[in-house]
Amino acid sequence: MTMSVPERMSGSGGKEEESEDESEILEESPCGRWQKRKEQVSQGNVPGIESAYLAMDTEEGVEVVWNEVQFSDKKVFKSLEDRIREMFENLMQVDHPNIVKFHKYWLDTRETRARVIFITEYMSSGSLKQFLKKTKKNHKTMNVKAWKRWCTQILSALSYLHSCDPPIIHGNLTCDTIFIQHNGLIKIGSVWHRLFVNVFPEAIHGNVHQHRDEQCNQHFFAPEYGLAEDDYAIDIFSFGICALEMAVLEIQANGDTPVSKEAIAHAGQSLEDSLMREFTQSCVRTEAKQRPTAHDLLFHRVLFEVHSLKLLAAHCFINNQYLFPENCVEEKTKSIDPNGIMAQINHGARIGVQLKYSHVSPLELDKFLEDVKSGIYPLMNLVSQRPHPIPRALSLSQEHMETVKTPTPEPQETETRKVIQMHCSLEVSEEGTRSHLSLFLKMEDKLHRQLSCDVVPSDSPRDLACELVHYAFISEDDCEKLTGFLEEALIKHWGGTSIPSTVTAFQ
Repeated sequence: MTMSVPERMSGSGGKEEESEDESEILEESPCGRWQKRKEQVSQGNVPGIESAYLAMDTEEGVEVVWNEVQFSDKKVFKSLEDRIREMFENLMQVDHPNIVKFHKYWLDTRETRARVIFITEYMSSGSLKQFLKKTKKNHKTMNVKAWKRWCTQILSALSYLHSCDPPIIHGNLTCDTIFIQHNGLIKIGSVWHRLFVNVFPEAIHGNVHQHRDEQCNQHFFAPEYGLAEDDYAIDIFSFGICALEMAVLEIQANGDTPVSKEAIAHAGQSLEDSLMREFTQSCVRTEAKQRPTAHDLLFHRVLFEVHSLKLLAAHCFINNQYLFPENCVEEKTKSIDPNGIMAQINHGARIGVQLKYSHVSPLELDKFLEDVKSGIYPLMNLVSQRPHPIPRALSLSQEHMETVKTPTPEPQETETRKVIQMHCSLEVSEEGTRSHLSLFLKMEDKLHRQLSCDVVPSDSPRDLACELVHYAFISEDDCEKLTGFLEEALIKHWGGTSIPSTVTAFQ
């Protein structure tokens, strides 16, 4: 939504210091909350944007971007007014921690030309493209963990957009429209771009400039872009190129010519990690129907940086934080003996493994919980990933705290949909003591879930199935069916029978 990077226009000598002229208030919103300043920001050739300025949100005390779109013909504008309002009202509903926030819009027909003015979040830290350039300039390589976290966040945003009704196709995903905050949080902007161009490109004052027209960005767009009806596959192709550029820092072009298919293929083959290579190549397949969905990619093994149980526990903790006193993690860890045994894994004839509290850093745990809260580690199993709001009880002043009763936790959700098809695959790990189980569940409403975990021979199929019921991944009615299915698969697997995949269906 805040389109390509809102860079401040530098003054003489390249300095970006704010002057009194730049901070001058030029205009206010009808409600008085948003104050447009004289200082312009560069929006990187976004369609229809005549001008964009820094503005102040007087309620929150933060900088935002004031965007203006002008229409040359008032009569045409009036004929499109209902469509304009509908589109912007829909954009106001987009709410995701990895999507640049769209705050407000209003229409202005007082002057000769009609205007649409809308306020978006200001991303001061810069774009992904800028970050990659700086990293390459400093002769550094991309951290694999950071790459995984960024891919997960971008895919979480795309999965959210594609699951909207009707689906929102971004259509303009490049390294210029992805932003990085200082805490590592990724946000994608220009979400409104494709909607805007499709609704009324001919009515916008001036020429509608497409990002694809830029030589340096052509390789981000799928072969079918503009030739067929918009589909999620064009976003997946663009994401694949972004993921590839994140990994190699830059896909080399020959002078001013566009990046070639050969250069993209060479960059992909240069990846040493076979899973990363397979992941990016699946996104940039020429045939659109062969590309995976954003939801499917979230479950690719290359992205499982955090164990699913740890992630689930962290989200449960954040969602119920009002039940715990402030700084409870810090206080709790202080009272624990660091040499105490937290967990123990027995291996029968072999020596077991003991996990001590000293193996867990309280500071790392606090940082992880803070990252989960801010949206850096979305819970991928859920359809809707939204930022965790601070509970009302925690935001009250101290004098009112005594009158607030402890909120009653909401009852645990249950899954009511029936499973109509199950599919699993088991792969032995390198050390040979455990195996990786990937479970695919197709639900009766045609939606599906993909789950994965490591299993050992002592794991009970019934316990695994009951755990899925407890966390509302399957209904209680399917518990027995899944138990039998897992039992048969695990017996074959541990017995040495090769089962790359097993499928069964339930009517």
